[in-house]
Amino acid sequence: MRVGSGLQRAQTFMVLATGLYRASHLAVGVLAVVQHHRESPVAWLALAVALAVSVLVFATARSRGWFGTWPPLADVVVVGCVLPFAVYAGGMHRTEDIAWVMLLGGSASAMAAVAFARPAAVAGAVGALAVTHAAGYWPTGADIAVIAAHLNAILSSAVLARVFWWYLRRQGRALDEATAQAVAAEAGRARYAERIAHHRALHDTVLATLTAIARGHADADAPPVRERCAREAAYLRRLIQQHAEEERAPGTAAAMERAVRSSENLGLRVSAQYDNLPEMPAHAAEALADATTEALNNVLRHAGTGHAHVTVVGEGGGEAVVVTVVDQGVGFEPATVVKGLGLRSSVHLRMSEAGGAAVVDSAPGEGTRIELRWPA
Repeated sequence: MRVGSGLQRAQTFMVLATGLYRASHLAVGVLAVVQHHRESPVAWLALAVALAVSVLVFATARSRGWFGTWPPLADVVVVGCVLPFAVYAGGMHRTEDIAWVMLLGGSASAMAAVAFARPAAVAGAVGALAVTHAAGYWPTGADIAVIAAHLNAILSSAVLARVFWWYLRRQGRALDEATAQAVAAEAGRARYAERIAHHRALHDTVLATLTAIARGHADADAPPVRERCAREAAYLRRLIQQHAEEERAPGTAAAMERAVRSSENLGLRVSAQYDNLPEMPAHAAEALADATTEALNNVLRHAGTGHAHVTVVGEGGGEAVVVTVVDQGVGFEPATVVKGLGLRSSVHLRMSEAGGAAVVDSAPGEGTRIELRWPA
C-alpha cells in the first residue's frame, strides 16, 4: 500500500473514528465508577482492564496502520464478553450498576465490524456480544425493553460502522485508481513531449548534416564536418539506448540527456552510457542534471581535452543513482579549488541541498573523475 494513498487515509479515519467511539464509552464508565462505585475495587479493576485493552488495540492499529486480527478479537472477548460477568460476580447486581460495562459492547461491535474482513467473523462477534449481554442483563431483572434497546445498540453500531468502512474503502480505492490514471497520463504526456524534442533535435542535427552532405553543401572529409558527424553519431547511439531507460524513468533519462546535449552544443564530445535508471523526484533529477552540466562545463573550461565520458547507473534495485563524469585532461589538485566557486558551489553544494553527494578525484596530469550520488 502506498504511503498517503486513498485506502490508507480511509483506514486512518476508521481507526480514529472507532477510537473516539471507544473513548466516549470509557468516559461514561469513568463517570459511573466515580459517582456510584468509588469504593468498589472490582469496578476500578474492570475499568482499568477496559482501558488497558483499548490502549493495546488502538496503539497497535496506529503503529501498523490497521487493527489486525488478534487485538480486536481480544477486545471482543475480554471487554465485550468477560467484563459484564466479572462485574456481576463482584457484587454489582442491579441493572444500573452494570450499564456502563454493557455500554462498552457497542464500541466493541463497531470495532469488530471494521477490523474483521469476513462477514461471517463480524456476524460471529456481534452474535457473541448480543448473547453475552442478554445473558448478563437477565439476572439483574432488567426490563425486556432495556435489553432490546441495548441489543439494538450493539447491532446498529456494527451495521453503521461496517457501512461507513465499506463506503470509505470504496472511495479510497476510487481515488487511488484516479491518481494512478493521472500519473500514467502525465507520464505519457512527458514521453510524448520528449519524443517530439528528440524529433526536433534529429531534424536540426543529424538530418541537417546528412542533407548538407548529400546536396554537396558540406565536405564530408572536412575536420569540422567529421567532428560534427561524430557528435551526432554519439547522440544517435544514446538515443537508441535511452529509449528503454525512458520507459522506466522518463524524467530521470530526459534530465540527464539535457545535460549531455547542453555540453555537446558547446563543442564537447561526450560518450554517455545509461543503465537501469530509476525514476527520481523532480528536484533530485534536476539537481543531478545541473551538477553533471557543471562537471562537463569544467571539462570544457579547464581539462584541456574535448572529450568526456559520462555513465549514469541505477543501484540498489532502483534506490540510488550514480553519475560518473571522467576526462583524461590535465587534472588538478582539488584542495586548491577556491571556495564558493566552480565545483564546490555548483556541484557539491547543489548535490547536498538535494540530499545527494559529490566526490572529486583528480591529480595534476592524471585527468579528473567526478562521482555524483543520490541519495547520499
